Amino acid sequence: MSALTSGVIFLSAAVIAVPIFTRFKLGAILGYLAAGLIIGPSVLGLIHDPEQILHFAELGVVFLLFIIGLELEPEKLLRMRNQILFIGGGQLLFCAFAITALLLLLSFDWKIALVLGLAFGLSSTAFAIQLMEEKRLLTTPLGQKGFSILLMQDLAVIPILLLVTALAGSSNADAPAWYISVSVIIAVLFSGRYLVNPFLRVMSRYGSSEVMTAAALLIVIATALVMQLVGLSMGLGAFIAGILLANSSFRHQLEVEIAPFKGLLLGLFFIAIGMNLELDLLIAQPVTIIGASLILIAIKTAIIYGLLRFNNQPGTHPLRLALMLSQGGEFAFVIFNVAVNDALLPGSIAAQATLIVGISMALTSPLVILYEKIQRRKVQVPEYDTESGVLEPEVIIAGFGRFGQITGRILSANNIHFTALDNNAEHIEFLKQFGNKVFYGDATKLRLLKAAGIEHVRIMFIAADSDKHGFDIAKTVKEHFPHIKIIARAKSRLSVLKYRDIGVYTNVREMFDSSLTAAQIVLEEYGFDHAKAQHLVKVFKAHDEQLLEESYQSKNKFDMNELIKVSNKGRAELETLFKKDHDE
Repeated sequence: MSALTSGVIFLSAAVIAVPIFTRFKLGAILGYLAAGLIIGPSVLGLIHDPEQILHFAELGVVFLLFIIGLELEPEKLLRMRNQILFIGGGQLLFCAFAITALLLLLSFDWKIALVLGLAFGLSSTAFAIQLMEEKRLLTTPLGQKGFSILLMQDLAVIPILLLVTALAGSSNADAPAWYISVSVIIAVLFSGRYLVNPFLRVMSRYGSSEVMTAAALLIVIATALVMQLVGLSMGLGAFIAGILLANSSFRHQLEVEIAPFKGLLLGLFFIAIGMNLELDLLIAQPVTIIGASLILIAIKTAIIYGLLRFNNQPGTHPLRLALMLSQGGEFAFVIFNVAVNDALLPGSIAAQATLIVGISMALTSPLVILYEKIQRRKVQVPEYDTESGVLEPEVIIAGFGRFGQITGRILSANNIHFTALDNNAEHIEFLKQFGNKVFYGDATKLRLLKAAGIEHVRIMFIAADSDKHGFDIAKTVKEHFPHIKIIARAKSRLSVLKYRDIGVYTNVREMFDSSLTAAQIVLEEYGFDHAKAQHLVKVFKAHDEQLLEESYQSKNKFDMNELIKVSNKGRAELETLFKKDHDE
């Protein structure tokens, strides 16, 4: 089967299943899993190599961890160290101990029980974070505790794999020496700190938007690949790269460029998991598989809930988070595969364990929805909207050159919070030295505007150097956020007319006011007294604005001949006004 045919099958399954599951409030993730199950070998058999698809789709998890890293500044990560070590580490140890003990009671060999206990103790980073984002929980203090658990689990994957190899009594002769892995980590840290930002500045200055997208993909994939080559997690490498760029001016732009790929590949990842589920095994052993999945969810929910309450997390919301983290994880598949290859885990048990993980994922969303109905709360709990601790901007300034900076400085002096966007990388680096909150990015992109906080602002000030760029920004904002007041810089009368056509009626003509001031000074120096010069300028300004309104009402307002005609008529009227004023 060709790649194009496979692509059509995947896209068709997604666009059919996901809207149906979303319509019945079961979540997009469950829709992807169901789509994968239907097109996979267990049902229709349209795709015959789901494991190969799963390896490729793991890039979705890599991109997800990179974007999460972008949201975590190193200082913030350092503040989370206790949560990562104690809550995250405690969750993994207690879950692994409880599951291992239960399996020993069921007469499993201790090595098999330990491997299964550690693998089942891991949750799905991709699944849980996607679910927390859907519920708007990820950026809250509670959500950060959940992320700490997931991060600790990702860090523990490599030690678990080494332990599995040791238990099997085998060794990987091709595995790089430990000092090579350490050297590569240091190299990644050095590159992210000193090389990536200059590289992105060059790309933004000399490359197109497509080149910037390619640069973003290159950073993520190259970092992940290098980490994999030295025996470390691809996701861990991408996460580190994201953290190192969290303070970069390019942070929002990188997030915008990566986000579409992340969304598509994460969807493909969940489809691939669904394809790997063996429906025949579920039909043959329904009580065993579903019962084991529910026991796994119950054990992990109870332990995570207990840890969160022990760490002074009040209310019933910790139970909601515990349910979101209660499923098995994608890294369990990797552990099972290594254990089978090392002859530590029988293939039959690995198949059952894989299915249990998949079923636990499928059950998570319905259980969370059921919990929410029991609690009679909305999916998006109001208190979460106020817990982010982030001061949202009230104004966005698009274009932070000399024109936009004046407004920015006055807003800052009056404690009015604003975010400035500019697509000149060198400009931004210079302005950051003076403490301005300004980010690199193209303000015509909806994702970037959302990342900058446009949903919270009252005013959008378009101060772009290019009128065409300003028109594009105004169209985007008007289409998606019609309630926001837009003030736009205009270079000419024609620009004002075009802005009005878009629906922007508050314009600042770039040179108009300064030209009027200059004219008044010239008149005074010529010999007119201050009051007379001021009056003449005032008459001219009022007449010019009236003329502009007449031009806008004209049917052929953008026709040059019509503009000349209106202008000539206006000049004659102005001469009459000044003559009348002189006679009086």
